[in-house]
Parts: sequence; structure tokens; C-alpha cells
Amino acid sequence: MTMLGGFIFYIVALILLLVILANAIKILREYQRAVVFTLGRFTGVKGPGLILLVPYVQQMVRVDLRTRVLDVPSQDVISHDNVSVRVSAVIYFRVIDPEKSTIQVEDFMAATSQLAQTTLRSVLGKHDLDEMLAERDRLNEDIQRMLDAQTDAWGIKVANVEIKHVDINESMIRAIARQAEAERERRAKVINAEGEQQAAAKLVEAAEMLAKQPLSMQLRYLSTLNVIAGENSSTIIFPFPMELVHLLAGRTDPPGK
Repeated sequence: MTMLGGFIFYIVALILLLVILANAIKILREYQRAVVFTLGRFTGVKGPGLILLVPYVQQMVRVDLRTRVLDVPSQDVISHDNVSVRVSAVIYFRVIDPEKSTIQVEDFMAATSQLAQTTLRSVLGKHDLDEMLAERDRLNEDIQRMLDAQTDAWGIKVANVEIKHVDINESMIRAIARQAEAERERRAKVINAEGEQQAAAKLVEAAEMLAKQPLSMQLRYLSTLNVIAGENSSTIIFPFPMELVHLLAGRTDPPGK
């Protein structure tokens, strides 16, 4: 009976030892850290690898240091020029201080998500619709900078912010299409006017060059006739000299004039 009691005692002691070792030995992966509390007080950050804890005296909280992806749901935004749009975005962030992310905030994922939604509405509400559509890179940087400044107290580093979609209602899409069409027509008219201006300047320059040599006008006339004849045209137009007009006008004037 005594030997049986001793055997049972050793078995119980061995089981207790295994339980204690199971609670004392922890293994953390390369991207994990352990925030250790001793009797409820913070005592340090350990890991990665093998760490030892005092069972029932020390507890730990695992923190993942890998980059996380947070999908910000669509937000109703009123732009600076009073246009209603729905904007969605995605945020990339990671924990850089396990102590702050565990102690300073209860749930850093939920806190970052709510902060991202309010920051998205706040930043985009200061810009016009055209800026939202054409200057996304600058808006992404503004949102990332504001989020990073506010999440620094939680040990969070916001690495990147990307605006995914800017949804506009149908009436605004039609208005933008009309605006784009009017802009294209304006550019076409400006280009046409600039072409006319350049052509007029070249004509003035050519006239000045021809005026320096009267024979050049005759050569130009003969060159034009050559082009017309080369086109197999049956009609040839001869210019009427203005000097002959003045001569005939002088002869037809009544005496005394």
C-alpha cells in the first residue's frame, strides 16, 4: 500500500511539473513579440524565440508585427464644391511598438479603422471633386500623414493609404461629360485661331520678301500656273495687273479731273 501511494505521488508530481513547464515555456515566431505582465504590471517585451515565464505570476500578450491591410468601407463625403460622392480606401499599417499597442489602446484594429473613416471624410471634404479625381496621389499622402501622426501614440505606423473608388451619381457624370466636351471644343477653337494667326504672320513675312524683289512675284505667278497645269485642269486664272486698272481709270476720267 505504501509503494502504491508513493507511485501515485510521483505520477501526480510529474503531471504537475509538465503543466508548469507547459505554462512556463513559450515559443514566439520571428514576426511576434510578447508583452509580459508580472502580477498585472508591465515588465517588458520579449521574443522572438524561446521565452520562459513564471506560471500564474506572469502573463503575456502576443503582438503580430506584420503589415496589416485595413479595408475602409465606403464613406459619404461632401466635397468642397458641394458634390456628394462615395469614397472607399485601403490602409496598410503595422505595429512598431508592442507596448503602446497593448497598453495605450484596447483594440488597435478597431481604433485605426474608425480613425481612418473620420480622417478620410475630413481630408476629402476640403478638396473639390476635380482634385479627388485627378490628384489622388497627393490626397493619399495627406491622409497617410494625418493618420500616422494620430496613431503614433498607439505604436502604429501607417505605411500607405490608397483611395480605391470615387463613386459619383449619374447626373454628375453627365455634367462632367458635358464639361469635358465643352473643354475639347474650346481647345479646338483656340488651336484653330492660333493656326490662323501663325498663317497670317507667315503671309505677312512672305509679302515683305516678295516686295523687296518685284520679279519674284512674276516667278511666283509662273510657278502657280505650272501647278495648275499639272493638275490637268481646263480652267486657268490670269491675274489682272492693278497698274493697268489705275491706267484705265485715269483715261476714263472726265477733263478737268
